[in-house]
Amino acid sequence: MKVSKLAANLIGSEIVKIGNEVNDLKAKGAEIANLTIGDLNSNLYPIPALLKEEIQKAYQNNLTNYPPANGLLSLRKEVSKDLKNRWNLDYSPNDILITAGSRPLIYAVYKTIVDEGDKVVYPTPSWNNNHYAYLTSAEAVEVKTTAENNFLPTADDLRPHLSGAVLLALCSPLNPTGTMFTKEQLSDICELVLEENKKRGEDEKPLYLMYDQIYSNLTFGAQHVDPVSLFPELKQYTIYIDGISKCLAATGVRVGWGFGPSHILDKMKALLTHVGAWAPKPEQEATAKFFENPNNVNVFVEDFKGKLEESLKVLHGGIQDLKGKGLAVESIEPMGALYLTIRLDYIGKIKPDGSVIENSSDLVFYLINDAGVALVPFSAFGEAKSEPWFRASVGGLAVDEIKVMLPKLENALNNLK
Repeated sequence: MKVSKLAANLIGSEIVKIGNEVNDLKAKGAEIANLTIGDLNSNLYPIPALLKEEIQKAYQNNLTNYPPANGLLSLRKEVSKDLKNRWNLDYSPNDILITAGSRPLIYAVYKTIVDEGDKVVYPTPSWNNNHYAYLTSAEAVEVKTTAENNFLPTADDLRPHLSGAVLLALCSPLNPTGTMFTKEQLSDICELVLEENKKRGEDEKPLYLMYDQIYSNLTFGAQHVDPVSLFPELKQYTIYIDGISKCLAATGVRVGWGFGPSHILDKMKALLTHVGAWAPKPEQEATAKFFENPNNVNVFVEDFKGKLEESLKVLHGGIQDLKGKGLAVESIEPMGALYLTIRLDYIGKIKPDGSVIENSSDLVFYLINDAGVALVPFSAFGEAKSEPWFRASVGGLAVDEIKVMLPKLENALNNLK
């Protein structure tokens, strides 16, 4: 039966495909160290107790009707205060849009700005930009990054591609790598955006900057930087993506927010009204109550990110130990988020059954079946399958589980010839 061309040609998520394989094996009794999905084991990392209490209270108080299209005013006010207190960013409640997590926001940014054939620029690896570019029929310009620059784009990388572009999509801390822009790196890019917009006439669409900072509170020593703090004149061009999914371990609570120029946010709100991507009213009410006291957020985040950092250090240290033993592996020191970037240089090697590891996907499924270790290849983030880089997400495992997993990974890699 025929469907639309868009639906027929839609590429499914490689992360979901790997996750389904892992779940099928676990259902059959296999023990798999699942380092794939950017989610959190809620038994290891429960949401804040007060947030949970306020959600339950909101349901008990029957706050189960529709919320306002742009989100509860009480929550938008608290977000506005938090942005000022935390990042010294001045955004009124009217310039903030609440949605069910960050995905609807990113989709709405693309749909609000991008016409068919418009040029959209984003680095690879990066999360889902290739899919959103497809959904908007954009001319996708993928800018390949390097390990030497922590897989972050430099101004020199981007400079040749910004002429005529309508959207530059950036993320820091970056999914999938957990690496972050320095002040100097981001400043150089911001200057390019400003220079490009000075060339545009009033009848031309500007070059907008989408800045995904959903992991901004989960940093390990390095300082988070953002465009408008560096260059206030970028405020008219920059749309931020943020929310509680990652910083409060609340991936399933589904409360995200975007903020930026009112003429963009108003159109995003109108667009999402037809999609129905509102965060549930009880969860919005509870989040507003939780944010009334900034210390609630600060105390939880400090404890939570300390645990994530410990897990990432154990995994990073384990990979470095394997490297010291002569295995063809590498990892990049984590800076933020819940991810470790790992290189496994085993494409082209022979498996014990005599077959060849043809690409990164082959290696992923070999490790799932022979080591009980599940990773995500960078091909899920726009890179070629010939690239030997992988994302490991520590949110689903305890530290002891990571330690148990490492010898299994070592043994499976040693079995490749």
